[in-house]
Amino acid sequence: MARSTDVRVVATSLHFLPVELRVPLKFGKETLVHVTCARVRVTVENPAGARAFGWGETPLSVPWAWPSTLPYAVRHEAMQQFSVRIAEAWAGFDAQGHPIEIGYDFVEQVLPTVLAEFNKPRAANQAMPWLAALICASAFDLAIHDAYGVLHECDIYSTYAPPFLSRSLETFMTPAKGSSVAFIGLYPKDFLLPARANRLLAWHLVGGLDPLTPAEQSGQGPDDGYPVLLADWIQRDGLTCLKVKLRGTDADWDYARLVAVGQIAMAHNALWLSADFNCTVTEPAYVNAILDRLLAEHPRLFAMLLYVEQPFPYELEQNQIDVHSIAGRKPLFMDESAHDWRLVRLGRSLGWSGVALKTCKTQTGAILSACWARAHGMPLMVQDLTNPMLAMIPHALLAAHVGTIAGVETNAPQFYPDASRPEEAVHPGLYRRRGGQVDLGTLRGPGFGYQLDEISRMLPVPAAQFGG
Repeated sequence: MARSTDVRVVATSLHFLPVELRVPLKFGKETLVHVTCARVRVTVENPAGARAFGWGETPLSVPWAWPSTLPYAVRHEAMQQFSVRIAEAWAGFDAQGHPIEIGYDFVEQVLPTVLAEFNKPRAANQAMPWLAALICASAFDLAIHDAYGVLHECDIYSTYAPPFLSRSLETFMTPAKGSSVAFIGLYPKDFLLPARANRLLAWHLVGGLDPLTPAEQSGQGPDDGYPVLLADWIQRDGLTCLKVKLRGTDADWDYARLVAVGQIAMAHNALWLSADFNCTVTEPAYVNAILDRLLAEHPRLFAMLLYVEQPFPYELEQNQIDVHSIAGRKPLFMDESAHDWRLVRLGRSLGWSGVALKTCKTQTGAILSACWARAHGMPLMVQDLTNPMLAMIPHALLAAHVGTIAGVETNAPQFYPDASRPEEAVHPGLYRRRGGQVDLGTLRGPGFGYQLDEISRMLPVPAAQFGG
């Protein structure tokens, strides 16, 4: 049923912001040294003709979104071109409703068609994958949520229930087979924290190329006033949570790396570790052997290991690996595979313990996946796409509202801290970790609470504009 609070998108504008990494970041077989952020402005209109605009931003992280032997430049250009296609598609999408309603319909009904048409002239091995398409779409989805909050002069999270939403959760998702869960008459707000957390534990990424000791550094690395070695980061930011990037193809290296980071963590009073196997593992026995050895030889480090993240390939439907044996040792979280609630449901049936959410798969999708997981007793984490600038704000807010196993991953202060200087001037606690935490207390006002009027950032000329 239509409501006076419903909106439709009437205009879109797309900007590309290049960002250089101060140190390289390894994703699987590739190394990231620069990234382009898509910043989007969307204008929405209600049935009475009132309008408001909102903003969204997502890094187009090519190696993470689209692992391939295709040259980086080819994939990067394709993701930018596809973002333009989405800008056009949203400006021509006449659906009305709440952002969750029209965002869901766009991803279900429009995005597959846009992607299929975009991939038509491409060979099968050059086709853009669904995850890359979601990343390109996510900045628009975020901007619609922000615009809706601005139009109604309220925090967007306060709108995730009636009277703003017409459709309850059973219209978006179904429970696991044989489950007693029922979504009838329930809304996203029923699965969110009653009040957001304003301080969150900050997870620090220990990349596969990061030097751990002065000997490994060998005089290399930037001399820009920021730490390079892990111990210095822990000391400067008071870190207590460390995510360790592993190879997934070299068990001896992975084990030694986990132990080396763990020993530095213990020496500097850090409390928690997580292990990210880079989606390159093909057999549970690989992970089990490392965990069992860690328990036998370093029981304290084993106890510090809070969870294991996505060891297996992205394509869960094509790689339906039973992972109960890993989950019986440590909580096992889906990340790259968790595109939507359907894949979360499949993952649960295969033994996955929890879900790592990302706003780069759309705010709408993250909220719905969080609801499905919460309803089925699956713990949550919110992982970073190394989000700088505006992208950091909805990312942190998602963790603050859904409730996580422990805090939120925060990589931008480490890999490109200067990129967010204008935003940091307004939200200093969010872009600089202190006492091992980030502080969201300055985020206030409608939408995502960006306070853009106070942020002094000049944007480049739009790469595309549609509607009016």
